Amino acid sequence: MTTGQVVEIFPSERQLLFDRLADRLETAYNLNRKVVSFQANKDEPIYRWFKYKEGFSSALVKYFLTEYGNKPGKLLDPFAGAGTTLFAGQELGWKSYGIEILPVGVFVIQTREALNDFDLDKLRSTVKNLWTDLAKIESYENHINHISITKDAFSAETEILLNKFLSYCSKIKDKKMQTVLRFAAFSVLEEISFTRKDGQYLRWDYRCKRDLSGKPFDKGKILSLEEALNYKLNQIVTDLSPNKSVNLFEQYPSNGNGHKHHPINIIEGSCLEELPKLEDDFFDFIMTSPPYCNRYDYTRTYALELVYLGNNSDQVRNLRQAMLSCTVEKKEKVDYLNQFYSSIGRQETFEKIIEVYNNSTAMTEVNSVLDELNKLEKLNNSNITRMVRNYFLELCFVVYEMSRITRSGGYCVMVNDNVRYGGEEITVDLILSEFAENFGFNINKIFVLPKGKGNSSQQMGNYGRTEVRKCVYLWQKR
Repeated sequence: MTTGQVVEIFPSERQLLFDRLADRLETAYNLNRKVVSFQANKDEPIYRWFKYKEGFSSALVKYFLTEYGNKPGKLLDPFAGAGTTLFAGQELGWKSYGIEILPVGVFVIQTREALNDFDLDKLRSTVKNLWTDLAKIESYENHINHISITKDAFSAETEILLNKFLSYCSKIKDKKMQTVLRFAAFSVLEEISFTRKDGQYLRWDYRCKRDLSGKPFDKGKILSLEEALNYKLNQIVTDLSPNKSVNLFEQYPSNGNGHKHHPINIIEGSCLEELPKLEDDFFDFIMTSPPYCNRYDYTRTYALELVYLGNNSDQVRNLRQAMLSCTVEKKEKVDYLNQFYSSIGRQETFEKIIEVYNNSTAMTEVNSVLDELNKLEKLNNSNITRMVRNYFLELCFVVYEMSRITRSGGYCVMVNDNVRYGGEEITVDLILSEFAENFGFNINKIFVLPKGKGNSSQQMGNYGRTEVRKCVYLWQKR
């Protein structure tokens, strides 16, 4: 041994897990961050209506369904978001089912589904006369009831006009017309506000009335409601017009190629509660992307949309707690899950899942390392340890249930990022895949994007620019 050479006599549990699964890791040069995110949807008709930045592209869904789906069957997304998996599958003739807890995503999905056989001529006429009709409104109701994190998000002029618009919508008897108009305004809230969605929170422009600290932020031009709404309504009319191709990826067959158009089945609620209610061996394909273990709070980033849909402070707070534990504010769910599984007569299942979680030596190591980093004050929030522990525990339940409801030979495709805290990489891809193996999946591939995800600026300053893996997992039910 040469002088100065460091030999790791006892490899870490994460390294041992990596060594065991290394042959499943494959760099996927046909995938990129654009396709494995919402970016590729930005210019695609219909999918572009609402920017759901945490989602992935329809092209990614169509690729995996075409490559591994054999023939159309039953498709599930247990974290449905704005419904990209469901609608892309529908285009290819699949029977699509989704579970979504965030009212924002549910509203987008329900709106899109309601627009089948929509009277476009009537919409064109309504849009043509919209601003003349709005100018005639003298009295209006206050439809936007702000919570603390959205107060003063709009200028006084925009706030008044938005409430006038919603009062106008409420008097429209045609429910489909009312829905599409409400949806159009819903889709432009960020553009007409002083806010911008920025990771864990809403970022506020310097022109707002709020007391702001730190470097002033300028989001650029803030559109008027009229500008933003006209653009969005024209976009919707264009995309729904006859003979308009809604498939920019011609290599994938769509409804126009003879596939039957099945209605979307959406279940509103937490997949921790809804997955256990589904039938064994029911689905042919699952494709999803759970919230990442990155502290992003969807109830904050989509606070404007939640308020627009009528959610108050208590409802937003309860929603935050019910969602997957990916923020530091979440409380433990293990006692609740114990009670829930007991109430549906599946206590043995609960104990089995807990055993798999506790027996994961890599998971135990991650928890121990984070506890130690916390003691050394190397984490910027002491609750990160609890968040990470509960994130994996809850996903352990999700992975078990996904395996139970998938038929033998069926596939599960999951998109997720690894993360880093206190300089320690959390190998989300390997730990979740180990759970999947224990619950009856084969780990066919863990596709690694050629370019990973860089550190945050804070992490970079302390630990360098080393990328963490961004992956798409391909599991097949044994």
